Amino acid sequence: MTVLNNELLIDAIGDEIALNGFAVIADTFPADLTEALLNQLMALDPDGFKLAGIGRENDFQTDKSIRSDRILWLDEDLLETQQYFTWVEQLRLALNKRFFLGLFEYECMFAHYPEGAFYQKHVDAFKTGSNRKISSVLYLNKDWQNGDGGELLLYHEGDEAPFMKVSPKYGTLVVFLSEDFPHEVLPAKRSRYSLTGWFRVNTPADVL
Repeated sequence: MTVLNNELLIDAIGDEIALNGFAVIADTFPADLTEALLNQLMALDPDGFKLAGIGRENDFQTDKSIRSDRILWLDEDLLETQQYFTWVEQLRLALNKRFFLGLFEYECMFAHYPEGAFYQKHVDAFKTGSNRKISSVLYLNKDWQNGDGGELLLYHEGDEAPFMKVSPKYGTLVVFLSEDFPHEVLPAKRSRYSLTGWFRVNTPADVL
């Protein structure tokens, strides 16, 4: 695909979600913003990335047999991050208008998969009690080759075989319904970076 203006890009994401429940869009995310995010990422202290875990709050634990990536939550005060959140807000409003999802906030992090790192098959949200509704991944890997591994596999619920394999190439954006698509990350053969986030809705616990 060629580079789209922002309104067309957001419309394209909505069209794909309406049709399939997910969108995989390459070479269309604003190039200047992608470059700014990559520069911000490269300027970060590697020691700031922490081993990712599974579960939330009291159920949180780290288990390298399940996932071995390292993460760093975004600093919303940085200029590049503010620009990204501005774009995300436009997407949030468009998705709410089109699908009546009630999305109210977005949380995101940089994810680093060192050589050999992976994430086993999982879902980002469960249909009972979760407040994550839409997942997004923006890949920040320049010159990524087909033999470099680290692909994202998407599954239909209940299927053993994936229906799609996405190479984490620079500028590729993936957006999907968090509850509907189990997915995994294959072992990376070189450092693999992404900006991963979730649109959330209010739950009773959020408003107490």
